[in-house]
Amino acid sequence: MHVTEPSAATPTELKSTARAMRYLLFIAGMGGLLYGIDVGIIAGALPYLEATASVAWHLSAQQLSFIVAAVLLGSVLSSLFAGALADLIGRRWAMVLAGALFTLSIPLIALADGYLPLLLGRLLQGISGGLIGVVVPLYLAECLHARQRGRGAALFQLLLTIGLVAAALIGLYQAQSVEAVSTAAQALAPEARADALFAARDHAWRSIFWVCLTPGLIFTVGSLLLAESPRWLARRGQLAQAHQALLRTRPAAEAQAELREIEQALAPETADSRHSGEPLLSRRYVLPFLLACLVLALTQATGINSILAYIVTILNQAGLSGASANMADVGLKVLNAVMTVVAVALVDRKGRKFLLMLGTGGIVLALLSAGLLFRSAEGHQRDVASVLQARVQGDSLSIQLDSATLQALGASASAATSSSNAATVSGTAAAAPAQQLTLAYSYGPFTNVQSLRSDDPALPILRLNRADTVQPDSVIGAFFRRLHLNPFADPADAAGAPLRIEQAHLSSLPSTSHGWQVALAMCLFVASFAVGPGVCVWLALSELMPNRIRSNGMSIALLINQFVSTSIAAVFLPTVGQYGYATLFFYGAGCSLLYFLTAALLLPETRGKTLEEIEAHFAGK
Repeated sequence: MHVTEPSAATPTELKSTARAMRYLLFIAGMGGLLYGIDVGIIAGALPYLEATASVAWHLSAQQLSFIVAAVLLGSVLSSLFAGALADLIGRRWAMVLAGALFTLSIPLIALADGYLPLLLGRLLQGISGGLIGVVVPLYLAECLHARQRGRGAALFQLLLTIGLVAAALIGLYQAQSVEAVSTAAQALAPEARADALFAARDHAWRSIFWVCLTPGLIFTVGSLLLAESPRWLARRGQLAQAHQALLRTRPAAEAQAELREIEQALAPETADSRHSGEPLLSRRYVLPFLLACLVLALTQATGINSILAYIVTILNQAGLSGASANMADVGLKVLNAVMTVVAVALVDRKGRKFLLMLGTGGIVLALLSAGLLFRSAEGHQRDVASVLQARVQGDSLSIQLDSATLQALGASASAATSSSNAATVSGTAAAAPAQQLTLAYSYGPFTNVQSLRSDDPALPILRLNRADTVQPDSVIGAFFRRLHLNPFADPADAAGAPLRIEQAHLSSLPSTSHGWQVALAMCLFVASFAVGPGVCVWLALSELMPNRIRSNGMSIALLINQFVSTSIAAVFLPTVGQYGYATLFFYGAGCSLLYFLTAALLLPETRGKTLEEIEAHFAGK
């Protein structure tokens, strides 16, 4: 069949299609921005949420960890059905749904007056993020011309990292506002000062989430004005609508030619049944599938998502003040964006294997450095569990880290004096290092971890009692206990259990220089992840999976990836409370070393190879 050359597009036609293409990329970019905000926003909000919600709502360390992990859990849930949902209702309506869920989550979180609405709001954010992460790249792949797909994918990834930066900047602004209130409140009476700081911190974390409402609305409304994916329309026999969708971003002749290609691709396939009878447990399928699952699991075992979510808390613990920690967080997110651009430029020149080895090697070094730095600080802790246990009265305990308490716990006189002057801003208050008390306690099977700092201007009182620690029974908990699975503690077992101080450690807070050393280690960690696993893991995943199992295989591997990520985030605060930050960083370093060995010894180089060549490699041919 003879095909005539397409006629040249008119200037008006080119201008119209270029404008539509810019709009499409803008909305898709907003999706990437939302995904980045989804992941990064909790880092700046968490210190203020912990300081207020744990007092007002008596949240435990485990519940705070669940609030952080809820976004990752929501992403797991939505990733299971995102593809099927996009096939059912269309790519455009799936994007609208994702934006609507994100927009709905903001007032639910910002107006929350308890644990459940806050957890539900975070879960909705995660479901929205999971949908965006699947549907937006799918929409781009199906709507963009082949010569523009690379730019579209890079734009989504770049805007994702910019979303992380935006979330960090929002957190920095609120941190500076809280510090300004703290300075202004120094002249107030202790009770009034505590009330002012509580109000400022409560306003800070709520405002951090309110700011995110605007990009959510823009993405939701903007998605309504997009055309549906032409390939989704064509698969449903709506060829006229598919042609109209193509005409929005392509000249008429080019749209017609591409529509013919889509029709040909959708024609009944007669071909290649070479492997149709080959068992799924053959070497051709099992080896690449297991390798992809291992790579995806190890990517999250480095702790990347948890470190990004808890980074402000980590740097506070390392010795940086609130605003300094938020400033370091901004720097880390900017570095992540810059190194992502570098990785995109290098991945097709240096190859996946080389960059993965380079990145995982840097991650091992970074996590070992951070672990050793924290070990040096945590090695000087004083065990005061017996002293606090002796002060328990009526199965309850109240502690304020004032000078009298510090002296009773064996702190130096200068440290106790510094605590008594915590509300001042004089130079003498900084002469002695501030003290931190980390306390793990239990009522039967119900446990919690709390901490107090002597440099907190409010010098809050920590009250341990049964009512605030023992959570009421739930329908879910009772159901599992009837099945004898018992994953949830039974309140009946704690009804008569005494208050037991499991661990109590008093230590000096690390210096500011120590905090900046940890920040440098985190910079190396983020840069190494961005240049290695951050980009390469997704390419390796899609390239390793053989054609016959690619769809289901990628879904299982991504599910494992999200499960590992959610699990680490969910146990982060209780783990560092019980065993210290050094333990968690050493664990991440061990997993990263295994990742390096996997990349060096097991992973084939896939750069420049066809999918068939990669598949033949695992078949032993």
